[in-house]
Parts: sequence; C-alpha cells; structure tokens
Amino acid sequence: MGRKRILTALALIALAVLAFAWIDGGRETQRMIEEPVAQPEGSQ
Repeated sequence: MGRKRILTALALIALAVLAFAWIDGGRETQRMIEEPVAQPEGSQ
C-alpha cells in the first residue's frame, strides 16, 4: 500500500462521515432549553 492509496482511503472515510452528518443533521426539531434559575432575594 502506497502513501497515495492510504491518503485516498482517509479522504473517502472523511467524506463519508461528512455526508452522513449532513444528511442526519436537523432531523429533530429544535427546542428551547428552559429551566428555573434561582434569583437572589433582593432582585426582581
């Protein structure tokens, strides 16, 4: 195996990961993260 062949294989793997992330991304609807926060006694 030559160096060029290894680099080509790594590039194809990286491209496959990027393609999967692009296709898979955004499937779930976005929602706000809401949780109660403790306020100091004197603030409003």
